[in-house]
Amino acid sequence: MNEYTTTRHNELVDPSLHIWGWEIPVYLFVGGLVAGMMIITGYFLFKGKYKDSACVCRVLPLLGMIILSAGMLALFFDLDHKLYTWRLYTTFKFASPMSWGAWILIVVYPVMIASFLINVPEYFSKKYPWMNKISLKLGEHKYAIKNIGVINMLLGGLLGIYTGVLLSALGARPLWNSSMLWLLFLVSGLSAASAFVHMVAKRADERELLAKADNGFLILEMFVIALFIIGMVTSTKVHNESALVLLSGIYAPVFWVFVVGLGIVIPLIMQLLAVNHKIKHTPIAPIMVIVGGLILRFVIVYAGQYTHWADAAF
Repeated sequence: MNEYTTTRHNELVDPSLHIWGWEIPVYLFVGGLVAGMMIITGYFLFKGKYKDSACVCRVLPLLGMIILSAGMLALFFDLDHKLYTWRLYTTFKFASPMSWGAWILIVVYPVMIASFLINVPEYFSKKYPWMNKISLKLGEHKYAIKNIGVINMLLGGLLGIYTGVLLSALGARPLWNSSMLWLLFLVSGLSAASAFVHMVAKRADERELLAKADNGFLILEMFVIALFIIGMVTSTKVHNESALVLLSGIYAPVFWVFVVGLGIVIPLIMQLLAVNHKIKHTPIAPIMVIVGGLILRFVIVYAGQYTHWADAAF
């Protein structure tokens, strides 16, 4: 059966299958990145770090809104029926990951706005005095700020989990049909966010803290990847064969070199040396982590579309 015939056969088996391009991997990466940023912001707010004028938690909510909006724009580009997007918000289906995701993406904006207004940067407080008034009012309610921090962490966790559940719920692709995918995307998002915050933070102690956190997330990510692969190779034949696409197949070089090697192992070694003061902190390792996280989404999305249940010989 040639490539054209196989493709046509798969369409007949499941005509709902849609070939995803660059938009979905970018959207999934941005979702995970912003989820991690919200969790980090929530942690700093809960710990009272917002009182420091140099705290990175002052700018993270604004950056998160900008980055998430760019990710949602990428998702919008992928939609076939763009004019009917609003219909997602006229109903809520409990068993639909897309329905959950649509509403989570809307709910996170008010939370990020509230987080931003807790301690408005000087540029905005001078240009928009009403923001400063709201900030002063919020500052009088310490427990409210702690609650906003907790909500940030909860919604950030849900957003990060959703990016993996969105794929794992699509059982037509065996590579995505794993209970570990949500955890992999959540941990990868936390790692990318820690790397990003490490680069934008002004305080040395915050950079040190985020570098240490990222080291933990990178180690955890390696364990999750191992469990993800073990779960695949010890499952059904079709899952076993789908895992081979990453282990020794067409996507293996990109997966092992760019995701595992350059995206996890090498930056982990560099940051371990940095936090132990053997070398200086540089943006090289964080950039490698971020790029590795983005490539991970591309590999999982593209490799998943390469695998299927019918004619399972990849």
